[in-house]
Amino acid sequence: QVQLVESGGGLVQAGGSLRLSCAVSGRTYSTYVMGWFRQAPGKEREVVSSISRNGENTYYADSVKGRFTISRGNAKNTVDLQMNSLKPEDTAVYYCAAGPGFRPVLTNPGDFNSWGKGTQVTVSS
Repeated sequence: QVQLVESGGGLVQAGGSLRLSCAVSGRTYSTYVMGWFRQAPGKEREVVSSISRNGENTYYADSVKGRFTISRGNAKNTVDLQMNSLKPEDTAVYYCAAGPGFRPVLTNPGDFNSWGKGTQVTVSS
């Protein structure tokens, strides 16, 4: 397993941007599929985006397509989520996750075996 630490959350007005970053410790980082999830109060954790081990395959939830971009730097052991045109409904705690690479991208929370503690994103209207 790897250890994950998210950063970059905060308060932003609707239409604004934030960039989340996840620092990953562990020499096996490049063997993991990475993902970003979010959980709003009273709701289940949902996938936001996922990226393959080599960065060539990505997945986005329909609700964020065209607004969010996931990227990974295997040399720096980081995975970032650039969030543009933010909406109040994007408000949630955002989690970084790592999972084994048995598929190019993963979307089920149960497929990930390492999680960060989360970072709060609040979008005001």
